Amino acid sequence: FLAADLLRRWLESPLCTLSDGQGGSHAGPRKVTHVMNITDVGHMTDDADADGGGEDKMLAAERRILEAKKAGTIPADAKVDAGDPFAVAEFYMARFLEDARALGLKVAAEAEHDPSVMPRATGHVEGMKRVITELLQRGFAYTAGTPGARAVYFDVQKSGGYGRLSGNTLDHLRGGAGGRIDVRNQQEKHHPADFLLWKEDASHKMKWSAPEHDQCKGWGEGYPGWHIECTAMSLDRLVPGGLQAALHKHAEIDLHSGGEDNIFPHHECEIAQSCAFTGAPRFARHWFHPRFLMVDGAKMSKSKGTFYTPRELIGRVIDGVRIDESAVRLELIKSHYRANADFSLQGLKHSASRIERWRELASALHRAVQQQQNSPVPVFNQWAHKFVVAMTADLNIAGALSAIDIAKNALNIDLGPHHQPSFPHDLNGKRFAIPSEPLDQVDIDDMIASGDSAKVHLAKLHQIDRILGVIFSPDKSQDTGIAVYLPGVSPSAEVETLLTERRDAKKAKDFARSDAIRDQLAGMGYAVKDVAGGKVEVGPA
Repeated sequence: FLAADLLRRWLESPLCTLSDGQGGSHAGPRKVTHVMNITDVGHMTDDADADGGGEDKMLAAERRILEAKKAGTIPADAKVDAGDPFAVAEFYMARFLEDARALGLKVAAEAEHDPSVMPRATGHVEGMKRVITELLQRGFAYTAGTPGARAVYFDVQKSGGYGRLSGNTLDHLRGGAGGRIDVRNQQEKHHPADFLLWKEDASHKMKWSAPEHDQCKGWGEGYPGWHIECTAMSLDRLVPGGLQAALHKHAEIDLHSGGEDNIFPHHECEIAQSCAFTGAPRFARHWFHPRFLMVDGAKMSKSKGTFYTPRELIGRVIDGVRIDESAVRLELIKSHYRANADFSLQGLKHSASRIERWRELASALHRAVQQQQNSPVPVFNQWAHKFVVAMTADLNIAGALSAIDIAKNALNIDLGPHHQPSFPHDLNGKRFAIPSEPLDQVDIDDMIASGDSAKVHLAKLHQIDRILGVIFSPDKSQDTGIAVYLPGVSPSAEVETLLTERRDAKKAKDFARSDAIRDQLAGMGYAVKDVAGGKVEVGPA
């Protein structure tokens, strides 16, 4: 998801110039409408099987919640009925959105005021049924099976070009496609690669009436296959006029993303059914398939202790380095999308330290602006250009990030041992606050137009971070357990140690020591206030 978010932010940036394929080009900024499906029905555990084998993932999620309740590991404030698959879906979606917003996923933030950009499959079943009905009517789909277990299949031999995305051929798939095809369903299919659009199953917990077509008359309730949801939801949201317009306009979307494991069969099936529905020669003009996320060079594994959630990582301290949301985001986006990303705790620590250095750069530049230093700032002048060149080269994120490192190294300013990136010291001990949120494009343009060296470099850093989303972050409090840090100040190991010593001194009624630590923190630029619950509130002095 974050690789797609990075691509989306790059496409929106005025730094991104696109080719029109005919020798011309056009520069940003541009508006990107990003839609992310939430699959809360129809996604089976054996999703490598085009028929959707195994059990519905929502049912598996119910079981996990029941096990967590028995073990006492489910959050105390979680109120979810494990017997209600819709409630289970709501529970996991809420947790996903919380994590996604923490990591800066723009579409998740947009969904707060426009839920249509994150449509849920259960809210679009009628649209899926409409697509299935049209496919049946046009002869691209057929029904098979016995009453109570009937199904609608897509006929891949009618699609013309099935396999172009993945390189699979129908002849190869006829042979079983390396075990992907369920032999139990072969006798009723026209071809082994034909895939499920709808399944009649009265025992399924999440079920709806069958598609309205003569071939489905008399059917009991059932549920949609996994592949059909994207066609129905993406075309309904992205094509002006929805499914009705998509049907008659030969509609296609600009770009479709997903993990490399989705190429076959999932995306191959989406292309076949979408083109059959719209009559267009393609479903998407471009495809974006990032590779897998590994942990310490291997697959994520709960049993081996290499399975992490963002909420487990954010706030963690690794070798004295505190991990925030930006560090997790950088660790996940720093690898090229065509290579496996290898996540590690040491890598996470290094990402946090790297962001700290970039924030020092931002602080130094902001200080120069505040002091109205209308003189050249010793920053390598081509660093921003190097960033753009790297991103233009197939999203060479490693090269792009190194450009910011070059800028920081060229500046080579030591801000002192007590430096905090939000409020750096100048020579007189005065603090200058840097904006916590990225500047908007109007302010960036004004700063660049000023010609002032410090303003230009600071504006470029803001412009670049609108793509990365790791240097400047929204104003919000941070709770570390011992203290609540208000917007404008950041936790550090040194401050946390002093606060712990102050707490212990107060417990021991050593108020002289407690006051001395408070004064020491004030000298470092931190105002400390005791609040309810035994915590302290830390703000800028």
